[in-house]
Amino acid sequence: MDNTLTPLPAARAEVLALQALGWLASQDDLLATFLGASGAAIDDLRDRATDPAFLGAVLDFVLMDDAWVLGFADHAQIAPLMVLRARAGLPGGDMPHWT
Repeated sequence: MDNTLTPLPAARAEVLALQALGWLASQDDLLATFLGASGAAIDDLRDRATDPAFLGAVLDFVLMDDAWVLGFADHAQIAPLMVLRARAGLPGGDMPHWT
């Protein structure tokens, strides 16, 4: 059985991560949690929105909770697995190989 995950191309992954950032910004409580966990400030959301590493951190945060993945996927009308594929397409998103 092949368990490999095909990463999204970087450009597509960045677009999806930007959508996740927009969704996150619309979730007041969740946004506060993200800012606290990441150490980012509100201004960083705008200033770093073009930084692929920051966008990877956004997806890392969303991927921390299945409910967040499902909420964003529903909002973006995508399959939940697309969030993981997008993360794999951004810097630092390499999936570990356990074998």
